[in-house]
Amino acid sequence: MDKNKSLQKTLGLAILLVCIFVLGFVSGREFQGKDILNDNKEKVDTTMYWDVWDILRSNYVDSSEISPQDMMYGSIKGLVNSYNDPATVFLTPEETEEFKATSEGKYFQGIGAELGYENGNIIVVTPLDGSPAKAAGIRAGDYILSVDDKDITAEDTVYDVVARIRGEEGTKVKLKILHKDSNKPVEVSIERKQITVASMNVEFLENKSIALFRVNRFTEASYSEWVKEWNTKVKEIKDAKVNKVILDLRGNPGGFFDAAIYAADDFLQGGYTISMQQDGKGKIDKYESKDGGNLTEVKLVVLVDGGSASAAEILAGALQQADRATIVGEKTYGKGTAQNVIDLSDGSSLHITTLKWLLPNGNWLNKEEPITPDVIIEFTDEDFIAGKDPQLVEAIKQINKL
Repeated sequence: MDKNKSLQKTLGLAILLVCIFVLGFVSGREFQGKDILNDNKEKVDTTMYWDVWDILRSNYVDSSEISPQDMMYGSIKGLVNSYNDPATVFLTPEETEEFKATSEGKYFQGIGAELGYENGNIIVVTPLDGSPAKAAGIRAGDYILSVDDKDITAEDTVYDVVARIRGEEGTKVKLKILHKDSNKPVEVSIERKQITVASMNVEFLENKSIALFRVNRFTEASYSEWVKEWNTKVKEIKDAKVNKVILDLRGNPGGFFDAAIYAADDFLQGGYTISMQQDGKGKIDKYESKDGGNLTEVKLVVLVDGGSASAAEILAGALQQADRATIVGEKTYGKGTAQNVIDLSDGSSLHITTLKWLLPNGNWLNKEEPITPDVIIEFTDEDFIAGKDPQLVEAIKQINKL
C-alpha cells in the first residue's frame, strides 16, 4: 500500500507540473522557456512546446473552437502516449466516468464485446456469451475498422472506440469489421442491448460424468464476491462427485490477479509456483500454491483461445507448466501486465503499467509469448455458423483419455 501511495504522489506531481505549465501560459507564461530535467538528469528545453502552443492559438483556422483545457488534455495524452504502451493511458473526466461505468458493474448497455490492441490496431479480444456482438458473428481477433462510418485512426484508444460503440438499449451501431481469417472487410449493424454477464457457470456433460466449468471473467463487484461465486461453483462440482473437469477460459478477458491465484490454488497441490510479478525496478514477488485445494484430484482439461487474456492466461499457464492440465484450443491473447489506476483531482485518471506478470518458468507473458495449447484446434467462422464446437469436442476426447 505504501508503494502505491508513493507512486500516486510521484505521478500526481508529474501531472501537476503539466498543469502548472498550462497555468503559466494562461497567467503570463512565467515558465516559458525554462528547462526541466528528464530521467537521466539531462535538461529538456520546453521552449518549443510553448512555441507550438502559440502558433496553434494564433494561426489555426478554428482556434476559438479549441479550449486551453482541451489543449492541456491533448498534451497529457501525448506525453503518456510517448511511452508506446497501449495499456498506459490518460483518460479525461468523461472517459474516466465511461470506464468506471463499464468496469464496476455487471450490467451495461452496448454490444457485449471486450476490445484490445494488436499491432496498433483495435481488435475484439472477445465477444461475451449471449451478447449481440456474438450473435452478429463478431469473433475474437476481429479488427474494428470503423464505427458508424467514422474510421478508427492511430490516435484512437480502446476507450475512445468503446465510447463510440456503447449507447442506449434499442439503438443500433454500424461496425466495419475485418475477420481474422479474411482479407475483405464486412459491415455489421448491431442493436445495442442491456448486457448481463455471469462471471461463471457449471453444466454437466456425458451423462453427468464431466463438469464443464465456464469462467467468463475474473471480476465481480469485488474480489471477495468473485471468491464467493467461485466457491459456490466448486462446491457444485464436488457435490456432483465427478472426477473430470473441463475448465473453459475461452473469451475470458481476465480481471483480478488474485482471483487467478486463488483458482489455480484449488487445482494444485502445495509448493507450485503459480505466477510472479515483476516491478519497474526488477523486484520479483512469487506466488505459490498451498496445500488444501478442493479440486486437486480431478482430471483436468483447459480450453483457451485468442480471447483468453490476463488472469485467464495466468491460470492456464500455471496449470500447464505444473503438468496439471492438458490445454486445448488456440494461442491466447498475450497480456502480462498490470495497470494502476490513479484518480486525478479534476475527475480524470491515469492508467499506468506498473507490473509485469511472469509465468512459473520466468518468461514474461506477452504478445510474442502467449500460452500455446498442448493440442491446437481452431474454431472457424464455418464452425460458428454451423453451431459446432470442435474445441469442446476435442476437450472431451482428451479428458476421456486421462
